[in-house]
Order: sequence, then C-alpha cells, then structure tokens
Amino acid sequence: MTAQRVRTIRTVLVANRGEIAIRVMRACREEGLSTVAVVSKDEVDPLHARYADTTLTLQSSLALPYLDIRAVLQAAVASGADAVHPGYGFLAENAAFAEACEQAGIIFVGPPAQAIAVMGDKVAARAAATAAGVPVVPGTDGPVDAAGARAFGEQFGYPLALKAAAGGGGRGFRVAFAAAEVDDAWTGASGEAARYFANPTVYVERYLDHPRHIEIQVMADRHGNVVALGERDCSIQRRHQKLVEEAPSPAVDAELRAAMNATAERLARAVGYVGAGTLEFLVQDGAFYFLEMNTRIQVEHPVTEAVTGIDLVREQLRVAGGAPLSFRSAPQPWGHAIECRINAEDAAREFTPTPGKLSVFRPPSGFGVRVDTGFENGGVIEPRFDSLIAKLIVWGRDRDEAVSRLRRALNDFEVGGVATTLPFHRALVRNPDFIRGDYDTRFLEQSNIVDLVAPWIPEPADAAADDLLPVEVDGRTYHVRLPTGIAARGRSTPAQAPRSKLRAGKTNVKTGAELRSPIQGTVLRVAVEPGARVEAGQLICIIEAMKMENEIGAQHAGVVQDVHVTAGQAIQVGGMIALIEPAATAD
Repeated sequence: MTAQRVRTIRTVLVANRGEIAIRVMRACREEGLSTVAVVSKDEVDPLHARYADTTLTLQSSLALPYLDIRAVLQAAVASGADAVHPGYGFLAENAAFAEACEQAGIIFVGPPAQAIAVMGDKVAARAAATAAGVPVVPGTDGPVDAAGARAFGEQFGYPLALKAAAGGGGRGFRVAFAAAEVDDAWTGASGEAARYFANPTVYVERYLDHPRHIEIQVMADRHGNVVALGERDCSIQRRHQKLVEEAPSPAVDAELRAAMNATAERLARAVGYVGAGTLEFLVQDGAFYFLEMNTRIQVEHPVTEAVTGIDLVREQLRVAGGAPLSFRSAPQPWGHAIECRINAEDAAREFTPTPGKLSVFRPPSGFGVRVDTGFENGGVIEPRFDSLIAKLIVWGRDRDEAVSRLRRALNDFEVGGVATTLPFHRALVRNPDFIRGDYDTRFLEQSNIVDLVAPWIPEPADAAADDLLPVEVDGRTYHVRLPTGIAARGRSTPAQAPRSKLRAGKTNVKTGAELRSPIQGTVLRVAVEPGARVEAGQLICIIEAMKMENEIGAQHAGVVQDVHVTAGQAIQVGGMIALIEPAATAD
C-alpha cells in the first residue's frame, strides 16, 4: 500500500452522546483539537454538550435525530468540522454515512465505507473470512426464511442461531433449540433487524452450547500496518449483550492468543481495514470460530487500553488524519483489567429497563479505577436511548488484584432513583466460578446469580425514615422498602419467590384481570386478540424500551377480554395492556 498524505484535522464533530461522546472529546482535547457536540431538540442540557467547545441542535424530524445522516452532515458543515467521529452505535457502522462524509469533504474517523459494507453484512463477512482462511461456525452462505432455517437444523442439528445479516450488539439475534421454535425465532430476528438496521435479512449458524465469547482488538493505518492488540473476554451476557468484559481472558493461553491475533490481522488486511475494529470469535473445546466484525471502537475498549497503555481513540484520530500507527507490534498484556456495564436495568426482573432521574450518582475513584459516564446527579436516563449509565473499569497487577479492586469499587458506587445492574455485579464478583474465571456465554442461564439479587422497589418521594428497613451488605447499611408480603429476616436481604430462568426479556405485571406495563416504551407487537384463551406466561405483547425488546406475558391463564394497546403506541409505566379474566372466572 502506498503512503497516504496527512489530512489536517482541527475540529471534530462527535455524532453521538453520553459517555462515548465525552470519551472522544477528551482524546480530541489531548490532541489539541476543537470539539462539536450535537443534541436533539428536546434534550435538556446533557453532559456531553457542556463538555464540548461548541454545541449544535440537530434539525431533524426523526424520533432519534442521531440517526439522521442529513442532519448530522448539516451540523458538521455548519460547525466547520474537518472530521466526524461516530463513537459506537447510531451511525458508527453505517457505510452510507461514511461515504456521505467523504463526499462532503469531511473525514470519517473510522474504516473506509467499503470495509464497513463488507464486514457490516454478516453474510458477506463470513464469506470474506472463509476466503481468508479464517475458521467460521457452520452456517448458511446467504439469507434464509423460516423453512430454510428448519432445513439447516435438520442437516446440522439444534440449537440454531438466527442472526440479522446487518446486525450487531445482540440485535436481531434469536436462538431456536428445536424445530418448533424456528418460526418465532425467525420472526423475532427478522423483525428486530428491520427496525434497527432497515434490513430484515436473516441467516443461520449452528449455536455452540458452551463457548467463550472472545474478541480481538485490531488497529490499522493507511500505510499497510495492521496490529492485533490481544483479546477481551465478553462471555458474561444477558440477551446476547455484554455485561462484563476483561482482558486478558482467563481462558486464553499464549499459544491461542498468538493464533487468534494472527488470524485477526490476516482478515483485517484482506478487507483493506483502516482504524479501530474488533473481530469477534467463539472459542469452544480448544478451537476458535469467526463470529463477526465490529467496524468501530467498542464499548469495552478501555480494558484493552488498560493492559496495553495505548489510547485507542487518540490512535483513531491520528490514523484518520493519515498518520501511521504509533506502534508496530502489540505489547504483552500488562496486568489485568475488568469492565462492568452499569445499566439502568433491574436484574431481578430479568434486566427490565428502568428509565428515570438519577437522584444520587456517586462513582468510585482511587488507584486503578476508571469510570466513563455521561451522567451526574440529577441526570435523566431516557427510554429512547441506551440503558448504559456508566462503565466501571478496574486494573490490577493480576486478576486476583483486579477482582478485589472491582469488589471495592462496586461497593463504593452509589446510584439512586433508578434500578441498576450494580447489585448484580456485586453478587457476581463473589461467585466462586467467576472468581476462578470459569464461565461461558450461558453462565447467567446456568447460575443463580440473578436469583440472589433483590428486586428494586421505587422509593416514594414522601417515604418516612421509619417506614424503611435497614439492610446491611458488606458492612454498609442501606434503607429499603420491602414489598407487601415479604417479611424482613433480621439484617439480611429479603427472600424472593421462585423465578423463571432468564429468557428474552419476559416480564409480567398483574393486578387481578388487569395486565399493566412494567416499563415505559413503545409497543412493537401485539400477539393476542380479544376472546383468545391464553396460558400463564403466554406472550401478550412486546414493548421496546432503551433499545431492548421486552416480552410481556399473561399473568395467569384465562380469556383475553380486551386489548388496550396497538403496535407503534407509546406506553407509560402502569399503562393498561389488556384485561385477562382468570380461567376459573371465565369458565
């Protein structure tokens, strides 16, 4: 590859929000670059806008203006920006956006549009991997319908993974464990793919039953240099989305690391990749298989930064301007880093999203502790955006030290006003299997971690101190209100009723015949009509909240008397979904 000229970057528009926007802007400031933030019309003084040098409001009629290519480019031109950094999500893996930036004479801080197009389409990416001699999970060479998926299952066996060709981040992903589940899985994957990626195409892969999810970070420049920077273990997930990431992986030895790094570099070169990217693999029984490539910086990039000492975002900015990589080979991992995603979700209620206002936000600090966030006290977690509140990253000289530091930092982290994944993480870091590093992608399905987390109960604004029960956890006292029917057991956490195994966001809220919504969001699908007989737990509707689909099931067996929602309708917490007369009454 011939040397590329250096293109001057003075001002960067960050086409994103929240913690990643601030993360990018910090790197820009360290590079001596000016920053431009963009906001939607109804956002109220977000933190990333206050951090930027300049802020512009996106002139768009879309519900999510950050997805409006025209509006973002108008803002970039109006601000005089030389470059656009998309962060992750929104437009980060949109080849049309990358191409539109180049046509407008604006540098896209990311890979070439052609590389995004090839690796962003999962079917094309599988073909590119196969051509480059990279092992892939057995799957279809092109899109399939439900019948095609069943035919694949008959040939290769179950379970199957039905995946959006244009997907990523766990979107458009369903698993069928038997032929009878294929139709629903295909419909769910295709429908979600159409909503998130405007492409309903689905393909099928064999679903490995106990893999580790291992990804390799790569950096490449326009001078022919491609360097793999080691792995991250992302196996602890809910709904096929990551909750915890660590580097290096407890399951990867030096020989496997070298093989995976070399494979990642070979595939990145084969597709002409430039910038930061991540190649994801499944590792099972000593073998690894290419899964997909994320053509952007990842949410979990800080753990790689912690063990390599390389600022990946600054490197992105330099490469985008035409400079070569500041390194030619990957440093050996130095110490161990772990990241926990602190989301506005109630783990005890199957990670149901909990948008709302942060009445308390006190992140931890200290040696080896990093918190990336876009919020502060009084910040609002909006239902139309992602549920991520903050990323907690810790570093230690070895994994034991990192785990002990993480345990302390999680205890120091205080968030009030919404349910968060903090209780889940606090339980996780005390689990013997996690402490040993012995887990895979089905860890949450097969452990009782979630069952150990008490459900979050919103505290009434007028609650009196003597109405609350003191609960001691790890030497700290919390004051909580218990739901009716749950008695206190001294100074221990309350007992819980048995709950179903974690599945794709199933949530029930019941008050007699009334089925009401536990979350604020948008109704995507209604699965029943008046007069239908339903069993307890049977799907009634799907509500999207904070980029997650939540299946609302019947609270009991009976007959649907009335349905109060339609697809596309907004619904608030407590909003009426349906009237379901109990079976005994209906009969």
